[in-house]
Amino acid sequence: MARIALPRITVPFVPTERAAWIAAGLAPVAVVIAAAVPGAWVIAPLAGAALVVLVLVDALLAGGVTRWGIEAPADTEVGQPARLIAHAVFVKYHRGDVQAALEGDPRFLEQGRAVIPVPRTFEVGLWEGSITVTPTRRGTAQLGTAWLRWLGPLGLGARQVTQKIEKPVRIWPDLSPVRSPDLQTFLRNAQIGLINRRIRGEGTQFEALSEYQPGMDRRRIDWKASARHTKLFARENESERNNQIVFAFDCGQAMCEPVDGLPRIDRAVSAALTCGYVALKGGDKVALFGFARRPQIMTPFIGDARAFHRLQSAAAGLDYESTEPTFTLALATLTAKLQRRSLVVIFSDFTDPTAAELMVESLGRLVNKHLVLFVTMTDSEVEELITAPPGDIATLARSVTADSLAQQRKLVLTRLRRLGIDVLEAPWESIGPRLIDRYLTIRSSEAIG
Repeated sequence: MARIALPRITVPFVPTERAAWIAAGLAPVAVVIAAAVPGAWVIAPLAGAALVVLVLVDALLAGGVTRWGIEAPADTEVGQPARLIAHAVFVKYHRGDVQAALEGDPRFLEQGRAVIPVPRTFEVGLWEGSITVTPTRRGTAQLGTAWLRWLGPLGLGARQVTQKIEKPVRIWPDLSPVRSPDLQTFLRNAQIGLINRRIRGEGTQFEALSEYQPGMDRRRIDWKASARHTKLFARENESERNNQIVFAFDCGQAMCEPVDGLPRIDRAVSAALTCGYVALKGGDKVALFGFARRPQIMTPFIGDARAFHRLQSAAAGLDYESTEPTFTLALATLTAKLQRRSLVVIFSDFTDPTAAELMVESLGRLVNKHLVLFVTMTDSEVEELITAPPGDIATLARSVTADSLAQQRKLVLTRLRRLGIDVLEAPWESIGPRLIDRYLTIRSSEAIG
């Protein structure tokens, strides 16, 4: 946490909401007095002046602030909670409430602002409070102006200090699944292990011959070697490593739509980085490719888990674009950059078969040279509309429309499967684990190289 030191800047005293309500209440009283006793009209301005004096006196009794500041994280992750802490030390004790406010980028602060209550602590003279904010998009969020406001003992007047600050907050992709104990336990106990080692018994690459034992797969028997030695011998194969895995992200309009509060592209990036981490631990190479109207990024292949941060930095640079993606240009560019057969994992989404026509055509050309896995997330809102009880005509019409969209979606995914493309469709919560399972299945089948 980096502390933002804010110098003291005094602004004019301000009335509080309570003072405004009192002034509003005095207005009809002044009208009644003017109507009933015209000669007593002077009472109204005197009452107003008295209220102004009380506001000024109350603000003076609030005392001054000697030191205050706001603590904000320099780095955080999209969709993960981050703490903002405000603190202040006043000249003397007072009974008024204290609040801090911060203006900044909406991707970090909801609606571009945050209000932090600052209660008194057990330490004499110190007031400190905090709130939790959740970033909604990746990128660098800039914090703007900060305010500190505290009330007088009567609650009529308040004092306020303000300062413009320039505090960047870097919002990275969500790596909480990578740090999860479940994944670390899986890597520790899985066959790929935390340390690369040679794996016998799987794959297609010949490693050695061993005497056949009951329970072994009969398809592994080497009949020629068995005939020479008059004993049954089985082939032991070794799983191939050094496969190339490319995670391609559609950064277009459909992937920028939110699903449970976060854009689909951020859900996809989190799942891809988790699977990429597993692939690096397994000895494969990983690269990222992003595109929308035109290609955005193409990283070199990373083959060392210690360089995983390079994938994280590249994923943080994927931009959000409210345009339709150009699959023809993007996949042609990707094909030209790949020098050997690779597993291409494409994260995308579509709204109707017409919009998906060019996508299906481009993926059909890509599958001729590479192994393609198409990953998409189910739309929870559409599923809820389909299963909603038909209470009225409007609900029934929405349910029928949603079911029609779901059927059209199934037709497109069926076309992809017929082209030889593996399709993974699941809710966003299970996309990461299911992607890892599918990757390990493909890897063990030796279908990549």
